[in-house]
Amino acid sequence: MRKSRQVGSSRLKRGHVIATAAAATLVSLAVPGCTAASEEARSPDGTGTTGSAASASAPSAAAPSPTPSYALSTAPRTIPAVREHVPARGPGWKPAADARIVVPPKDAAALADEGKLLAGELRMGFAETADLRPGDVELALGAKGSGPPESYTLTVKDGRVRVTGPDQAGVFYGTRTLKQEVKSGGSAPEGTVHDAPAKPQRGLNLDIARKNFTTGWIEDRLRQMADLKLNQLGLHFSDDQAFRIQSDTHPEIVSTPHLSKADVRRITALAARLHISVVPELDSPGHLGAVLRAHPGLQLRDVQGRAVKGAVDISDPAAAKLIDELLREYLPLFPGSLWHLGADEYQALVYRDPQSSFPQLAQAARQRYGPSARIQDLAEGWLNDRADVVRPAGRVPKAWNDGFFTGGVVQAAKDIQVEYWTGKENGARPPLEYLREGRKLVNLNDEYLYYVLGQPNQFTYPTGKRIYEQWTPLVLRGTTPVPAQYAAQILGARLAVWCDLANAQTPAQVAEGIRLPLAALAQKVWDPRPPQPAWAGFKALADRLQPPA
Repeated sequence: MRKSRQVGSSRLKRGHVIATAAAATLVSLAVPGCTAASEEARSPDGTGTTGSAASASAPSAAAPSPTPSYALSTAPRTIPAVREHVPARGPGWKPAADARIVVPPKDAAALADEGKLLAGELRMGFAETADLRPGDVELALGAKGSGPPESYTLTVKDGRVRVTGPDQAGVFYGTRTLKQEVKSGGSAPEGTVHDAPAKPQRGLNLDIARKNFTTGWIEDRLRQMADLKLNQLGLHFSDDQAFRIQSDTHPEIVSTPHLSKADVRRITALAARLHISVVPELDSPGHLGAVLRAHPGLQLRDVQGRAVKGAVDISDPAAAKLIDELLREYLPLFPGSLWHLGADEYQALVYRDPQSSFPQLAQAARQRYGPSARIQDLAEGWLNDRADVVRPAGRVPKAWNDGFFTGGVVQAAKDIQVEYWTGKENGARPPLEYLREGRKLVNLNDEYLYYVLGQPNQFTYPTGKRIYEQWTPLVLRGTTPVPAQYAAQILGARLAVWCDLANAQTPAQVAEGIRLPLAALAQKVWDPRPPQPAWAGFKALADRLQPPA
């Protein structure tokens, strides 16, 4: 499992104190830039006046030009805010017509894409060279292990900018900071930025099953996310309403409209260039209504023969065979390291007495796991079996928290990451129970981070203000944070768009509705400190950097 990566808070706090002290000292030493010239202009008798005789005897050489004096720089205004800025005196940097984005030849294979993207955004030239000119921006990889993953250092000095990081993602995030500096203030301030994310998983979850979103719309969200240094897009592409990705093994289950495999490759290619991982979710054994319309024989039915919405009969080997065929088909299509298996809201387990309501499931559980096994054990075994399919392909499995059961004979594999969204569903437990088991969690708190179209079931649209002022990654359920001692087990967070009432908003309205919540989330997963500007100031900056449509 990937571990949470953080810049040491003590280092950042120490750097902030040093920078503040340095600022106070330098400000106290500041003198007007023309003082020396003024002293030279005084008359020899000290009166400060000069007569014509004095003028006649003065040397004919031109008087020296005064040396400019600059105020100590302040931290750039970006979203998320940089975690450390060491101020300096100088003019800063702004794009110039003859300046370039430069990548040294040794790093060209790794950083050419980042350099060309920034060059286009700042309307500058691009070059692969070790020879720098005034005004250039240099992108370079630092030594391996020179900083935490995704970290970077951005230095503005002597009329140039240098961005370095231990990996491509870090350098890329440095270019996002530079782009925002120019957009928010017109120039990059003198000094040095040291920056890195507090959480390794930061992003957006998108339900494309219930509502069709075009490839172009999804690509626009990727670009928006990249500028906010978000690095994960979850795609929930199968549900009761529709199945939205082309399938060659089971074309009969695919809905219209849908994404072709070429569309998906286009999305994942752009995401990779923007250092965003696309996490697919083929939810099972529930939320499979679209699949069941084509395969009604796999439908779960209770003891009275009534169909259970969206649920496959997990005692039928044909159900597992179909889902595994789809998983193996899609594994090459999504090259990221994470895979979401769903596992939430299996409706057989909401019955008052599942064992008597579904005797075929109860019998299958006992046959496989022993006389004391129950239906929840069969469901947990289903999750583990699907994890066994994706794990050999190098994927780390994920599942919703209400798919992890306690008190049974079967437990979910320890490497399956918990996507915590609720404590209300059957099987769901308070987050501390998962954390005490040593599990890693990702925060999708449904009271802060669920954007549910139409606001059914007492959901309300999340606001950037509420996330910015009240939520932190420690707030996993409701409004109460878990103890800070568990911070390292919380891998990050995603804002989740769910399209329960698909026609309640247009795609454009969804894009605008999530714009400020995404910005607020980006701030809170990047920098663990309480944000400094009040919400009004943060919103004004967000509106400047990513204006409303």
